[in-house]
Amino acid sequence: MNYKTNGVCSREINFDVCDGRVVNVHYVGGCNGNTQGVAALVEGMEIHEAIRRLKGIRCGAKGTSCPDQLALALEQYLADAQ
Repeated sequence: MNYKTNGVCSREINFDVCDGRVVNVHYVGGCNGNTQGVAALVEGMEIHEAIRRLKGIRCGAKGTSCPDQLALALEQYLADAQ
């Protein structure tokens, strides 16, 4: 899935879901070290667990963050899969 982010430095998040697990996460733009870290930490994680852990994380005064945007992207993936 390709997800266009909103309100963060990264422009897009690309990922796959295989057997209910998040794989191949790649952020386009953003803070390289942080986005690589988030991607590595969620690799292989069950999709609902990733959403639970990431949703609501904020970056400074922004109402969202790159991890929060990934949670929203995963929720969108689930909605589209129904």
